[in-house]
Amino acid sequence: MVLMVRLLLMLIFLGFGLAVAAQKDPVLMRINGKEVLRSEFERSYNKNGIRTGAGRRDLDAYVNKYIDFRLKIEAAEVAGLDTSRAFQKSQDDYRRCLIKSYLTDEEMTEHAARQYYDKMKAGGHAGRVHVKHIFKYLPQNISGHTLREMEYKMDSIYGALVQEAADTSFFDACVERFSDEKEAFWVGWLQMPAEFEDIVFGLNVGEISRPFFTPQGIHIVKVLEQQEIRPFEEMKDKIIRSQTRRHGMDKGTLVFVEKLKKEYRYTPDKAGIDELLAKGNTSRALFTLDGRVYGGKEFARFAAAYPAGTLRQLEAFTIKTILDYENSRLELKHPEFRMLVQGHRDSMLIAEITGREIGQKSMTDEAGLKAYFEAHRSDFHWDEPHYRGIVLHCTTKRVAKQVRKFLKLIPEEEWMDAVRLTFNAGETPKVQAEQGLFAPGDNVYVDDLVFKGKRATPVLSFPFAAVQGRKQKGPDSWQEVREPLVAAYRDYLETHWMAKLRDAGKVEIDQEVLKTVNNH
Repeated sequence: MVLMVRLLLMLIFLGFGLAVAAQKDPVLMRINGKEVLRSEFERSYNKNGIRTGAGRRDLDAYVNKYIDFRLKIEAAEVAGLDTSRAFQKSQDDYRRCLIKSYLTDEEMTEHAARQYYDKMKAGGHAGRVHVKHIFKYLPQNISGHTLREMEYKMDSIYGALVQEAADTSFFDACVERFSDEKEAFWVGWLQMPAEFEDIVFGLNVGEISRPFFTPQGIHIVKVLEQQEIRPFEEMKDKIIRSQTRRHGMDKGTLVFVEKLKKEYRYTPDKAGIDELLAKGNTSRALFTLDGRVYGGKEFARFAAAYPAGTLRQLEAFTIKTILDYENSRLELKHPEFRMLVQGHRDSMLIAEITGREIGQKSMTDEAGLKAYFEAHRSDFHWDEPHYRGIVLHCTTKRVAKQVRKFLKLIPEEEWMDAVRLTFNAGETPKVQAEQGLFAPGDNVYVDDLVFKGKRATPVLSFPFAAVQGRKQKGPDSWQEVREPLVAAYRDYLETHWMAKLRDAGKVEIDQEVLKTVNNH
């Protein structure tokens, strides 16, 4: 009996808790059966620049826009646009770029970059140096005897350079004769091995270094030119990228991993790790993360694709496992991250489905464009009349009169050929002509003779100007107003498409909940 009472009370409290949660974030609407919570609608409503204190009319207008938005997304999903390989790749690429700021301690990363920059600046170093070097490549398996011989030879070359210091061409001659690399090159920070940078950034212009070793070989370097170090904000990203490339990971990420270890109760298994380091493999557990055990089997799969020493493989495996786990939980831990990813997905789907249903058709459906133009011809009347005709520049007034009289007898499309064949067939042309559709301001002679504008200066050798044609308030053909026509036709297509989606869909709005938007 007591157990029954407890169970009943638990169910009552559970039901009460769910009811309270529902009251805190109630369902505002259902679109084709899919629930939209008030908080989800509010995020969209507030994000899109709705002014503070907007009235019911503004809210109702946005509700309609939001419903259209959701219906378009559903149409894209029904069409399978969210399953295409290109869509998935774009979504993955966006998420991959976005997670960078969530998987590192950005303050620590910037702090480390700042420290490195300050070190460069405090040392009086240049931002870049232009160098030339006498360089001999040394293979990893070089014998000790050969190495000593090479070191002795480079010391001898350096001695000769010191003796011939007054002869600036002597260094270039040694480069041509002895160096495995002949060309000068620019060096920026974190581009070359640390051993190389430590030497060259400490030299003055014209100074020559003693022979020194790097992992690539042995060098004698001369600094030809220096450029000042650029401001930190310009160099920050490059320093961070370079440090990551050099050290495998930036300090901000390493600090962040240590925080995650504590958060997810990372616990190493000493016995498994000792066996792995001793034998190179193990079937034991290596560590536990948030209650899940990771062992030798998972490590082996990772190590097969990450050639390195076992200890370094284990460190990289641990870091990757922790970051992968955090990555899988980003949407749960960070609502703003989830909304950004969702927003990118929605925007892509809207663009794709709109382009398919409206965009392509509005530009390529010539029959539809023509029909729409004929039905809405008055919408495309010009603000000012245009002149459709031909501008004639003639040698005499008599020629001008003859041309105009002749052109009245033939179709407009034959005018230019008629001028060319009838009046300009001889050695001396009598007429210059320009035919087209002219708006006020397009042609000074049309402005003068048709629109009664400023008097135009006659054309040299063709001083008598005349026009033949007609004024008109609107275009004769849809091609003449293609740009505004395409925009209007697109709006027409979208209106009909949305009406179709609305007719096929089912939308339910809780008006009482709607009253509480941004007011609860």
